[in-house]
Amino acid sequence: MSDESFENGESAVAEKSPRRLKLSLFWRTFFLLALLILCSSLAWLQMFRTQEYEPRILRNAHQIATVVNLTRTALMHTDAIARVSLLKTLADEEEVIILTREPGDRIVPFGASGLEKRLIHEMVERLGPGTVIASQVNDAPGLWVGFEIERDSYWLQMDPQRLQPLGGSAWLMWLLVTAGLSLAGAAIMAGLINRPLKRLSFAASQVREGYFNTSTLDEDAATSEIREVNIGFNRMAERLAKIEAERALMLAGISHDLRTPLARLRLETELSVADVQTRELMAADIAQLDEIIDKFLDYARPEPTHLGPVLLSGVISRCIAPFRANPRMDIAVDVAEDLHVKAETVELGRVLSNLLENARRYGQSPIDGITRVEIVARVHDGWVLLRVRDQGPGVSQATLKNLTQPFFRGDTARTSATGSGLGLAIVERSVQRMGGTFSVFNSSAGGLMALMKFRQAEAA
Repeated sequence: MSDESFENGESAVAEKSPRRLKLSLFWRTFFLLALLILCSSLAWLQMFRTQEYEPRILRNAHQIATVVNLTRTALMHTDAIARVSLLKTLADEEEVIILTREPGDRIVPFGASGLEKRLIHEMVERLGPGTVIASQVNDAPGLWVGFEIERDSYWLQMDPQRLQPLGGSAWLMWLLVTAGLSLAGAAIMAGLINRPLKRLSFAASQVREGYFNTSTLDEDAATSEIREVNIGFNRMAERLAKIEAERALMLAGISHDLRTPLARLRLETELSVADVQTRELMAADIAQLDEIIDKFLDYARPEPTHLGPVLLSGVISRCIAPFRANPRMDIAVDVAEDLHVKAETVELGRVLSNLLENARRYGQSPIDGITRVEIVARVHDGWVLLRVRDQGPGVSQATLKNLTQPFFRGDTARTSATGSGLGLAIVERSVQRMGGTFSVFNSSAGGLMALMKFRQAEAA
């Protein structure tokens, strides 16, 4: 037996839900908040540039032009002796250095960006057309303003920070710090927003699996909306738990109460009906009723309390033993002798027995009427894939999706006998209670295939 059936089976299950990119609510909220904060920061930066930074730089340019005009006026009306003292005072107290401008001076022009060119234009308009603005003169950095007094030319050196454009490593560091704080803030806010939803999602998954007692949410949450949702969810879980308990009690009670009259009917049939054929038919009907009652009891049975390592081959051997004596059944098993799964022994046996009984009833080969069943187990990524396949006629696609619904019976092609419609519903319910998955589909090689996944376990 090849592993093609497993691949076909898993691909058939995967086709039911097409793959698409799935993004959790946390990351979606995180990205949206981060984008909002970053866009807000950029908007604030643009507003700062237009409303505060650029006007401040222009005011500084006007002040520098005023200083140059005042210095030029003072030099023009000062004699040679007083001029030396004035230059020394400006250099010591105002950090304004005035040097003679020579024709051979090496000049690096000031004004690479658009804002700097605008500043140069403003200063030239205030100081006159002969003004020269440089960022470096004779390899000396600074803010150099060249002006003329009559026939003499001078350089006025000032602190370049007054017209320093927005940029540099400090500005880049500020942007990185802002981005980091924005992302950290977005992560914290997304976590706070999504934490109640994550708890609600977990509680809902617990309710979906039937664990009503472990799905209680905090009814004292600080946020009123979350508190109301938690209270409503807890009341819903309590109501569902009560309904489930009443349903299980009702099914168990009805099934138990029917056992006594059925036993009396069986005894009376054996004693009072003389005709052998009639007696056998009546006994068969009573046996079928008894079997249906067993199904109800299985469906109403509570979840197992303990899961542990179970030897799969041992459970399979016990389950197929009653069917070995049936000449119209042929069961082939391909399971490793030492393979263990995480399950509950009785529950797993109930699963396999239901599948084998389902195959016995509906999985006869259309050619010779023999029921051939294959039971194969393989290990894949820590999971045990267990396949049970018959070689019967299969079912229609419309019927296939409803086979695991309680009290649903398949189409006429697979209804040679009557039943409760709970067999596959019990199987799916039991497998899920043991932490596994269950799916059923038509095999490409013919017949109906049931595919189960259980966690692999180490031998105790």
